[in-house]
Amino acid sequence: MKLSSLSLTVFAATAASVAYSFAPSRAFVRQAQQNQNSNSVLYISSWGKTEPEEKTFLQSNNPETNIQSYLTEPDLITEREHLDGVCLVSGFVNAKERTDQFVFDLLNYEENAFDFSQIVAFVDDEKFAKKRLLSRSARYTGLLNKLAFKEAAAAGALPVPSQLEGVKSWLASFESNNDLVAQVKAIAALAKDAPDLKNISVMVSNANGDVIPAADRTAAIEALKDTGKEYTLLVVGKLEDRDEGKRYYTLKDFGSDNDEEALLPEKSVFSREEAMRMATETLQLEAGVNKALVFSEVKDTNSTEAKLIKGLREAGYVRPQEIDHMLRDGVANYQKELDEFDEKNPNWREGLKTTEAWWEDPKFLDQLREAEQRERGVFADKFDADAHEEALEEKDERTIEIETIATEWAKREFFAKSMAGTVDEETTQEEFIESVWDRALFEGDIKYRQIHGEDADVEAELLDFKAQQERKQQAMLQKAKQELQDVFDEEDLGGIDDKLPIIDDDEDDE
Repeated sequence: MKLSSLSLTVFAATAASVAYSFAPSRAFVRQAQQNQNSNSVLYISSWGKTEPEEKTFLQSNNPETNIQSYLTEPDLITEREHLDGVCLVSGFVNAKERTDQFVFDLLNYEENAFDFSQIVAFVDDEKFAKKRLLSRSARYTGLLNKLAFKEAAAAGALPVPSQLEGVKSWLASFESNNDLVAQVKAIAALAKDAPDLKNISVMVSNANGDVIPAADRTAAIEALKDTGKEYTLLVVGKLEDRDEGKRYYTLKDFGSDNDEEALLPEKSVFSREEAMRMATETLQLEAGVNKALVFSEVKDTNSTEAKLIKGLREAGYVRPQEIDHMLRDGVANYQKELDEFDEKNPNWREGLKTTEAWWEDPKFLDQLREAEQRERGVFADKFDADAHEEALEEKDERTIEIETIATEWAKREFFAKSMAGTVDEETTQEEFIESVWDRALFEGDIKYRQIHGEDADVEAELLDFKAQQERKQQAMLQKAKQELQDVFDEEDLGGIDDKLPIIDDDEDDE
């Protein structure tokens, strides 16, 4: 038996386990239902190299070596009020080189708190914007059913008062060009005279290097306060076109008297998708109400911000929960816990002990890595995005729509698992889609029937699907364990029955 065969089996077993555990849940709760005082602490089991007694102590008490001892279990969070009716989005879909559809997808995403009846794109060129946004994915997600367009009087112009009639929420974006304060005041003046407007979110990009005196920053914030609306002001640096969530971030108070805190360095950059995410999340979160924030990237992965955000993702916090935690508790609270633990246990670092772990043996890791690389080509051949698109043309309309929905679902899951660190960094999106394709098709079929008014007993069908996946998972895990035993026998590394981690059949999500 070759190690490459082992790698393939272990990957398949892991994929089956991951697919079985997918069960996205809604993160939001109405204010009347909020439970912000959960005292339950989330502990995530993990293999380590400390002695059992020391490891237990650290996992239970030390927020630096085990951040899960600090975090509470992911809980329902509070949404802002008036997230229904009409939402106006300005400052997007004007560039020739991109679509900006991501921000509209976020406003329409069914797992978010938004319940807009209409999402209006306020653009410079309506004809051009329609070509950009009227896509296949917009059709299958239901965005086309809500999307409408309004055209500016001139390129870069703000809406006139009549174009804000009936609008409840306004997400406005513009590039600073050293006129941040003037632009914010202009938006605030329009918002103040819009009787139907309840929420306003202003995202200012390319503010890196802007020299804005503290008095002017305060004046911009006061103008937003004076509107009488619930507002959020976000300031970010130069936008770059890359995926959200790939770099950690920090947030500071734009109204601070400290220029180093409130102003961005000249070379400050930020992901465009991440900026859209922050703008929409702060628009829907109660924690984002009446905040003026500066978001910047954190490149040091050992920084307190990076450790906290990574811990939140590993603990299962979805993006709204993660950002809500950063807005409410933030780094300051976590740093306080770290300082208190150090004060009470000043010598804890000196007491760490280490033992060898067979699964971290360099020889074993090198062999497994080489086998995975050899198998990589096999998975790459199984799912090819271009071939998939061509195959769609030969299928009936129902199958096409189900598979399209399934693909979008799998892409979202890949992103969520990548953010949480539960997918190998070398695993591509295509490989992941192949590994969860059965579950993706199940979700696609359910969603298709719901969209078209067909019967769908989601809970019963999901239980049946999970039962099937569990049987498959257990069979694969048993085979993987046996093949791993064979490898160790062949390599003369001794038996592993007493070294393998115990697989608990009752813990379905492991």
